[in-house]
Amino acid sequence: MSIDHKRVAEMFHKLPAFPESVNQVMQLTAQKDSSPQDLVSVIERDMVMTARVLRLVNSPLFRLEREVISVQHAVVYVGMDLIKNLAISIATAGCLPKSNKAGLDMDEFWLQSLSVGVIAKLLARRRGISEFDSADYFVSGLLHNIGKIVFAHFYPEDYAKVLSRALEADKADYEIETDIFGFDHSELGSMLAEDWKLPEQLVSAIRNHHSDFHKSDDAESNSELSMSVFCASQIFHRLNAKSKEIRNIPTSVSVWLGNDIDTLIDDLGDIEEEIDRAMMFIQR
Repeated sequence: MSIDHKRVAEMFHKLPAFPESVNQVMQLTAQKDSSPQDLVSVIERDMVMTARVLRLVNSPLFRLEREVISVQHAVVYVGMDLIKNLAISIATAGCLPKSNKAGLDMDEFWLQSLSVGVIAKLLARRRGISEFDSADYFVSGLLHNIGKIVFAHFYPEDYAKVLSRALEADKADYEIETDIFGFDHSELGSMLAEDWKLPEQLVSAIRNHHSDFHKSDDAESNSELSMSVFCASQIFHRLNAKSKEIRNIPTSVSVWLGNDIDTLIDDLGDIEEEIDRAMMFIQR
């Protein structure tokens, strides 16, 4: 079967909308003249978001030296961009379906998504990006596979075929998705991110985590964020012995990384420990 853009738009409109508080957060952070207090006021009106933002900010994921006890304290201490990114990731995960009839294992899905987010953040740190600016990398990795959930939710029978055929043929899911739907989850996920008006760099990272980097050595034309998510995904698959999605790393990306990917994995330290620190994000 093939899905055209009109049918895709219809699917998106059936998903839950972002809470108004998240829309306001995104609008505020896009305005040059918005103040931290404006952001605090919006978030504090949403008790669920307030609780989850504080929980994440105080988690070992961000390694703060002191406890953050209020949203105002959080914005002052870690900055508007980090709080915006946490709000986006919390809202996006909350709006996506929690189950499906296609057989997509949601526990495994979120573990992989979280792992890629954590590894992308580790890569950002290795590149000298600040702890707080690296939140973009965590969020992009966390959301890079959201297209899979949309496929599984709206086309469960067809996506069940994707999962079974990928297993039988020992191929990556996205290769079978293209055969069945006409495009893969990276394109679908980026379309959803655009529909939700997520930041362009996040949309690009979702779109590129399969397509651009293993087809071209022209890494310079792509953002560090997109390359980090691509590489983080490849590191995850290399650490997962059952993975069928391992791809060659283009020479230019290896140069950007500063090492071959196997050496890089050793240099990143205890990746599993870092993932364990971030597990509270998917504990519901």
